[in-house]
Formats: sequence, C-alpha cells, structure tokens
Amino acid sequence: MGQYIIDAHAHLWLNVDTVVNGSPIHPLKPNRSRSMFFGEERQMLPPYMTDGQNTAERFLSNMDYAQVSAAVITQEFIDGLQNNYLMQVQQRYPNRFFCFGMPELRKPGFCDEAKNLIDKGFRGIKVPAARLPWQFLNNEMLQMLRMMEQKGVILGIELMDGDAQVAQMETLIQECPQLKIIIGHFGMVTRPNWMSQIKLARHENVYVESGGITWLFNDEFYPFPSAIRAIKEAADEVGWQKLMWGSDYPRTITAITYKMSYDFVTKSKELTEEQKEMFLSSNAKQFFGFGELIELPYIKNMSE
Repeated sequence: MGQYIIDAHAHLWLNVDTVVNGSPIHPLKPNRSRSMFFGEERQMLPPYMTDGQNTAERFLSNMDYAQVSAAVITQEFIDGLQNNYLMQVQQRYPNRFFCFGMPELRKPGFCDEAKNLIDKGFRGIKVPAARLPWQFLNNEMLQMLRMMEQKGVILGIELMDGDAQVAQMETLIQECPQLKIIIGHFGMVTRPNWMSQIKLARHENVYVESGGITWLFNDEFYPFPSAIRAIKEAADEVGWQKLMWGSDYPRTITAITYKMSYDFVTKSKELTEEQKEMFLSSNAKQFFGFGELIELPYIKNMSE
C-alpha cells in the first residue's frame, strides 16, 4: 500500500558559488560534495554527489524511494540565487514541486525583482530574515509584502533565534492580515525563546514547518524523542492544523537517510495516526495548494 507525504522544506541547486556576509561559499575540488562554508570545510552533500549538483532528478529518486509524494523547494542565501533553475523545475514537475522564488533582498530594488519573479510564475517568495539585518521590515519590504498579499503569493520566512524579530513579524501580520506565511526551522526549536515564533501561528494565516529539526536535535540523534516532544508542545500551543514536516534536504541527509528525516514521526507511539497525517501531508497539501498526489508504494531493498 502506498502513502502520501509532503516535504515542506527542501533545497535544490545546480551549482553553489556565492558570498554571504563577505564569506565565500563554494564547492571544493575534487570532492565537490564538500564546500567552504564561512571559512570552514563542511560536508554539504552526501559524499556520492561528487559533482556538487543537487538536482531535481536526484531528489525525485530519493523522494520515490522514501515514498514522499511532493516537496516544497525553498531558497537561502547560502545556496546562491536559484530562480532560473527552480522555474525550470516547477515547469518540468508541476505535480511534485512547489518552488519559492527569491529576489536579491540585500540590495535596493528587490520589490520590482519579486514582482518579475511572480509574473514568471512563482507562487511563493522566500525571505531569509535571519541572514538580513536585524531590522528587516523596512519600507521596501512592506511594499513587497503588500504586493504579495494582493496577488495571493505565499511568504516563506526564517527568523533569527528566539524572539529577536518576532515583534517585526507581529507588525508584518497586522499590516498584511491576508498574507499567507510559513515560518521555517520550527522556530529554531533548540534555541531559547523558540516558542515565541511558534505562537505567531495563532494568527489565522500563519503556519510553521519543521525544516531542519533533525539538524537542530542532531546531538540527540535518531529517533529524536525531544523533537517529538517539541512538536507536541507546539501543537498544544497553536493546534496540529498549523504544523508541517520539512526535511531541509539535502544537507540533513549527510547524517541520516532521507526517510529517517520523517519516519521518526511515523514510528512514534506518542502521536495519533490523525496527527501524523496532518503533520506529514494534509496541512501542507492545503496550504500550498497541491493537487492530486502521486501514491508511492513501498519497494523492498535488496537486503530484505
């Protein structure tokens, strides 16, 4: 029997060669699965991805194997801008991927750039506020957000740890009450005051996804019992209908397999089947507007 799962936070790129806060991020030759990351050598991809390319086709192979029907592709400055590639992915696989566009938010003129991305077909715009100056909600940002609200475009956003930018989010929500918002990284759940970000989902159009939760609880490692407790705590605060699973693929699967990034949820005895279904599938399906999902049966391994 197949299953329907949606990954609400993943990344794709053809190449990464960018600069963030003056520090270059680029793959290392000949081992292009590793990168220089803020001055340190890091395992950015699983070691078999030796060409440094994190493509849709490779991800689809992982998705099919792990029985994940669809995925939301977000962006981050450390990926470099991937708009051209992600538009190709969106057009090639419309039933499997929802892709966020991202303008160059670190330079003036990004509102016009965001409008062009939306006109090209992006239905979501990503704002990595955690990597922007603390006061990210300036006049041009508000102009862009109001335009997104009018056009029914989703805002994907990640915030600095704790409550550093929560007050600005409250202002944003008040200014754009119909803007659909998804907050990433489960509010940076292992950091102090993480619940202040989760509580933003008390607002009608604000949701939270768990991209990177296995990274944040990496010291504990699989099956991440503290992550399960945190998910339950967040649900007690804002309701199960406001929470979604995200993997943060591919960087998280340098430590675990892709399937492990969600099956700690499916195997948990602390959650009901209804709670698991909402967290892993139906909430994201409704929020991002996915149509009929592909049913993926379990395929036995050669070792079984």
